[in-house]
Amino acid sequence: MSNLPGDSFRDTIGTINEEGKRAWVFPKIPKGKWYERRKWVSYLLLLFLFAAPFIKIKGNQFLLFNVIDRKFNIFGFPFWPQDFYLFVITMIIGVVGLALFTVAFGRIFCGWICPQTIFMEMVFRRIEFWIDGDRGAQMRLNKQKWDGEKIRKRGSKWTIFFIISFLIANIFLAYIIGSDELLKMVTEGPTHNTKTLIALLIFTAVFYFIYAWFREQVCIIACPYGRLQGVLLDNKSIVVAYDHKRGEAEKGRAKFKKEEDRTVLGKGDCIDDRLCVNVCPTGIDIRNGTQLECVNCTACIDACDFIMESVNLPKGLIRYASEDEIVKKRKFAFTTRMKGYVAVLTILTGIFIGMLFLRNDVQATVLRLPGQLFEHKGDKISNVFTYKIVNKTVKDFDHVHFKLANIKGEIKVVGKPMFAIKKEGMAQGTLFVEIHPALLKGDKTKLKIEVYDGELLLETTTTNFMGPRSFN
Repeated sequence: MSNLPGDSFRDTIGTINEEGKRAWVFPKIPKGKWYERRKWVSYLLLLFLFAAPFIKIKGNQFLLFNVIDRKFNIFGFPFWPQDFYLFVITMIIGVVGLALFTVAFGRIFCGWICPQTIFMEMVFRRIEFWIDGDRGAQMRLNKQKWDGEKIRKRGSKWTIFFIISFLIANIFLAYIIGSDELLKMVTEGPTHNTKTLIALLIFTAVFYFIYAWFREQVCIIACPYGRLQGVLLDNKSIVVAYDHKRGEAEKGRAKFKKEEDRTVLGKGDCIDDRLCVNVCPTGIDIRNGTQLECVNCTACIDACDFIMESVNLPKGLIRYASEDEIVKKRKFAFTTRMKGYVAVLTILTGIFIGMLFLRNDVQATVLRLPGQLFEHKGDKISNVFTYKIVNKTVKDFDHVHFKLANIKGEIKVVGKPMFAIKKEGMAQGTLFVEIHPALLKGDKTKLKIEVYDGELLLETTTTNFMGPRSFN
């Protein structure tokens, strides 16, 4: 399967040379049906990525990850610190779903959906091809002295890279602070938002560093998902694979010669043109088998199919396949392991949906003031409570008040008996509950308190009312 002895290729990575220095990857321009499909998927995902912060559902940003104010919106559903358990279970569902996807289809996420790959291969790399040319032209330009042509090409490329990185940083900021806040800062100008501008430039520098220099090293070194594939993949997982049975045959790969029957001679269908290696964006030889660096981008599939078609051999020497399909001719099957992941994912999704139905847009908490006993006020017993009401909606509540639902009594709010809570805001304060002792059930009576905005019931909460202990 390899020109290297044994599995020694696994001791190094394709982007490090024998001296331990960075070996720059100059991939050839990919062409073919898979690349065209990836382009359309990437365009749709890029459109979604840039549009999502500006889409509103019932006034809520479609996707928001405001770590600063601890506000999160997932598909238009707002999540507050009080809803952190929902956010956690959402992340767990995502991890389990990704694990299931990897077990079944390998690292296809990296090649088709990952933002790092999409920006690198479908934005920055294509600009590089446009300015610097194909693989050979880029290699010559890299060795070329700093003359007028190289300065012009490098300068224009780096300038465009910086502009795009700045644009990505702005979109990234819209996901964190919100699109409305971002647009407000843009209209106010940088002089009024110096700290934000500095943060924006830092993010721009990070993105520029990644796409101008670090590149595929993110997938190889920084991304933990690449490490996980070694644990999640097995012989039944569908990956971008080289059919070594067909490609090597009895006598291994060999250069193509016209009018020879390779089957009779025992030669494999691989003609060792190395186009699959030259087109790889991570610099690996897919013929060595599944490797850490492979992001399943399908560039090698298109390159190999083109060569096979050119020499009148069947396409599919490199294709989406499992090791069992190549070695044992077994088609993809839904394994017990996959069924286990599906079962866990179904249970978690069911729990999440149930929690969403139980979740309220307004959360009220009423608690007895610690250390305070009951008091006699005339013919009634009085308890002091603190209240906290969180408005998770994008609507103002102007006439908020309390009512006792399960017992006759009176609620007196310190300050105004009726108050307002702004959208995505919070109100807290102190209130007294006064109840006639004849209505109490022992020293602790459970109260049900309703929170209204005018005549609209917002939330119902419960608390305990302390009264004198009764002796029979």
